[in-house]
Amino acid sequence: MVKAIVGANWGDEGKGKITDMLASQSDVVIRFQGGANAGHTIINDYGRFALHTLPSGVFYPHVTNVIGNGVALDIAKLAHELEEVTSQGVPAPKVLVSDRAQLLMPYHILQDTYEEARLGGKAFGSTKSGIAPFYSDKYAKTGIQVCDLFDEAILRERLTAAVELKNVLFQHLYHQPPVSADEIMDQLLVLREKLRPYVGDTVTFIHQALKEGKTILLEGQLGSMKDPDLGIFPMTTSSHTVAGYGCVGACVPPTAVKDVICVTKAYSSCVGSQTEPFVSEVTGEAGNELRRRGGDHGEFGATTGRPRRVGWFDTVATRYGCMVQGATQAALTCLDVLGYLDEIPVCTGYEIDGTVTSSFPTTPALLRAKPVFETLPGWKQDIRGCTDYRALPANARAYVDFLEQRIETPITMVSTGPKREEMAFRTPKL
Repeated sequence: MVKAIVGANWGDEGKGKITDMLASQSDVVIRFQGGANAGHTIINDYGRFALHTLPSGVFYPHVTNVIGNGVALDIAKLAHELEEVTSQGVPAPKVLVSDRAQLLMPYHILQDTYEEARLGGKAFGSTKSGIAPFYSDKYAKTGIQVCDLFDEAILRERLTAAVELKNVLFQHLYHQPPVSADEIMDQLLVLREKLRPYVGDTVTFIHQALKEGKTILLEGQLGSMKDPDLGIFPMTTSSHTVAGYGCVGACVPPTAVKDVICVTKAYSSCVGSQTEPFVSEVTGEAGNELRRRGGDHGEFGATTGRPRRVGWFDTVATRYGCMVQGATQAALTCLDVLGYLDEIPVCTGYEIDGTVTSSFPTTPALLRAKPVFETLPGWKQDIRGCTDYRALPANARAYVDFLEQRIETPITMVSTGPKREEMAFRTPKL
């Protein structure tokens, strides 16, 4: 059986906690897309961790953690992350890296950095991790696969061809110095030995696990709004963030995916450019207060450390996000954060050119959208750590009921704190 955990919104929904909880009940956990440009924050008995490439099952000795063929693999960052995890007392995890995954190269990071500088005020707010150039090269068929590392003639041929193209861009578009194929080749041969113990045929491994009835968990990065086809294009990431892509990026058959858990916060947050449409955003002192109280240490990106933009819960975006993910259930995180409020606004519609809609629009219309709010009473009570849903204040339960009806997805889990055990399970009303 395959379960997928994905984000309903812009990323930063608190998926790490849910993934950590369900990873303990899984045999295999797979990262199926994206790179080290986003992270999952996990708090457990070993400490606090921000995972960027490693799947969240690395804390459990019985779990095999797979980095799928759809991942943008930065070997140096993976090696560093493994060292960081084990240095904090975590037993060496079982890790299997797809021999079909493609490598994120030093020139991808340079190109990402140069392009953001060239765009200036129109930049996309990239983390400068090389993700967009990586996926551009992958689909242009100029990328380099993990398996190429183990055939030096092929590796040198493909690397030389790629560097030739990059240097034209670097020198004539960005006015930057060229990169050396020989230097990168030397770096890759060193990195290859760090990666060698983990490389394998993940396609065969995963299908054999399915035959044996193993429980497989797909771990998504970012959320629905960041998908390049279905999100707020072009202010998206460059990999597909929807559960359906797990069938490609992890090579699991579509018929095997039985459960899609969509994670959403009890309010909204995102990291990105200020030009990115974010309809329910709250600014000023109210925004600063929500940001300060948010999460475990405030709303700051797990990878970038950048302050997140924050807003009230957006039922229009979240219903759409759950729909395109094919959500079978939803997990609501950070409900405890809202306990300080007398009243809680919820965005239930968008006004676009004088017409109110509850359907999520394409980007040009989204940029003109104004939020339509309904206000619910707060509960003015600290609920952090409450694990009995029935013990929550009536107004807190009414808030969850309201969101469930509006997003049209059963809310089965309500998080009341950052720790894995701070979770209240709920019988949906849908």
